Amino acid sequence: HVQMSGRKQVSCGRDLSCVPDLAAALHSAGVSGYVSVGTDGCENESWERTQGFDFVAVPLMHPRYKREYCRIGRTRLGPVTRSDTVIPSSEWSSLVVGKLSPWLQLDHENATIRTNAEKAFSEEIAFAIHLALSAIQISLKGRDCINLARCLNEQLQGSSNQTFWVRLPINIQPNSLNDDNKVVTDEPWEWWNSLRTLCSHSRRLGVALELNAAVLSKAVIDRWCGEPVKVIIVPTSLFVPNKKGYPVLLRAHQEIVQRFFKLNTQVMLTGACKNPNGLNSYQLYLNHLYESRAPPTPYERFSKGYEDYLQSPLQPLMDNLDSQTYETFEKDPVKYTLYEKAITEALKDQGEKNEDTRIVVMVLGAGRGPLVRAALKAAQSAEKKIKVYAVEKNPGALVTLYNLQVEEWGDSVTIVPGDMRLWNAPEKADILVSELLGSFGDNELSPECLDGAQMFLKPGGISIPTSYTSYLAPICCPKLYSEVCLYRDKEKGTALTSYETPYVVLLTNMNVLAEPQCCFTFVHPNNDVPINNQRYTCLQFGVKDSTLLHGFAGYFEALLYKDIMLSIHPKTHSEGMFSWFPIYFPIHSPVYVQRSTTIKTHFWRCSSSSKVWYEWCLSSPDILPIHNSNGRSSWIGL
Repeated sequence: HVQMSGRKQVSCGRDLSCVPDLAAALHSAGVSGYVSVGTDGCENESWERTQGFDFVAVPLMHPRYKREYCRIGRTRLGPVTRSDTVIPSSEWSSLVVGKLSPWLQLDHENATIRTNAEKAFSEEIAFAIHLALSAIQISLKGRDCINLARCLNEQLQGSSNQTFWVRLPINIQPNSLNDDNKVVTDEPWEWWNSLRTLCSHSRRLGVALELNAAVLSKAVIDRWCGEPVKVIIVPTSLFVPNKKGYPVLLRAHQEIVQRFFKLNTQVMLTGACKNPNGLNSYQLYLNHLYESRAPPTPYERFSKGYEDYLQSPLQPLMDNLDSQTYETFEKDPVKYTLYEKAITEALKDQGEKNEDTRIVVMVLGAGRGPLVRAALKAAQSAEKKIKVYAVEKNPGALVTLYNLQVEEWGDSVTIVPGDMRLWNAPEKADILVSELLGSFGDNELSPECLDGAQMFLKPGGISIPTSYTSYLAPICCPKLYSEVCLYRDKEKGTALTSYETPYVVLLTNMNVLAEPQCCFTFVHPNNDVPINNQRYTCLQFGVKDSTLLHGFAGYFEALLYKDIMLSIHPKTHSEGMFSWFPIYFPIHSPVYVQRSTTIKTHFWRCSSSSKVWYEWCLSSPDILPIHNSNGRSSWIGL
């Protein structure tokens, strides 16, 4: 179905409960703006595009036609539903969502009713596959869905590629009754979690989430925002007339809908038209909500298309970065401004100690020169004379540095080709500057590089950054976990490799389960004797609501100098900075976490003479094996 990326209008569908004439229903709803222009009764009609809904959800069979398969002598003959020729095949696949019959009770205690429902279920799914529908809607009415999951698994293992939309309410209203007239006590999220767990977390399962009049807490909304919600269903009963008589949503429902707009979730309107301005007025209002979103920030513009896209962390010591990667980093409008401020303050402080001498600045890992430029600008701001050494091992980047030396910098900058750890510096530095930080702070070997280079630093010299701290938070992220499972299917490593590899990713369709906590801290210059960059920490996170744990999100904060800090921590994120996305540490299998439970995790930073790697595990609420033992799946080469 039509996705909203790059669209100026929301992808909006219409939910219909009884459709005796599908072609007429498509016309009256103006689906995708298709209206019949007629051919004087000929069977083959042509279509032309106008403005309207993007799709409809319709019953595959007549809602009151209960087929009987378990009784002797089936009396009713003939077709079980409308012909597939009522609309062109391309419209079935692009404009129609098929709804399974509401009377199907696959988990009923009565064997006859249950078996009959199983046969009808298979028949309806088979017909939906015949029509090549892209989505099939299943209503979920409770947590008791074991047999439904079994039947659904049979379909998920088939060769078809239909997506199944599991329709359920966003929350239960007080004193709601189930099909057996019993008060429902558990939450709809628990229903959904039971079904998707029984179906092995299939990526072909999605949520069709129906809003209701219930007042929802932020925690409930946050939890659903971490799930694969394909469509938000908005009843017409939730709309109220504004001063001009047009339908609008209350503020609380507006905020929910707009939260899901950020996740490219579609919208579907359900219920009878209750406004004299017609059904189109509801759709116009939803388009208005979509168009009235806040304009994207520079960070959002830069990161468009990277949402929930797994990337392997850089290995700057083992690999040489390409020109495109350098160019991307250099576009960051914030990072180098902060570095320039930090270098300016450091120059002022060092200048007070050595008023009559030139200040030596060494840029370690100069790349294509952005930090060198920042140092030269800082010298002008601080009104200090400096000598810059630009150390870089990448032959491609060195070409750019030599050209800049000839064209701009002259004798104020000395280019040093080679590894900073092996360089024999002609003099010691007053200030060391580097940007070796990774998404987890130390995951691009900043500690090892700077510890090896601090021999160049004068006593009392300054290292920029002076320290950095990594942070971890537990997250629920079914979409990311599905992507990790795909990596497992494609890779040539062991079955565990994809689950034991950290990924850099712009976390979008996920829910952070608790506030991030401090993990590892490194300080420069490092005066420890002996220097040891191995680390271990045990973190405990309290979780208020039941949820599913898929791993941990990693962030960092870096103190450049004094109070000048750059950060990707959610609460202290440097506004507008996009050089780093968070890092994701997956786990072997999702873990169900009950409300008011503590998540206890253990993280290690390990090293040998040739590599650095992370190990992690879970000890509560379940015990999981130690991930990436001895760096068997992922590591950073020294």
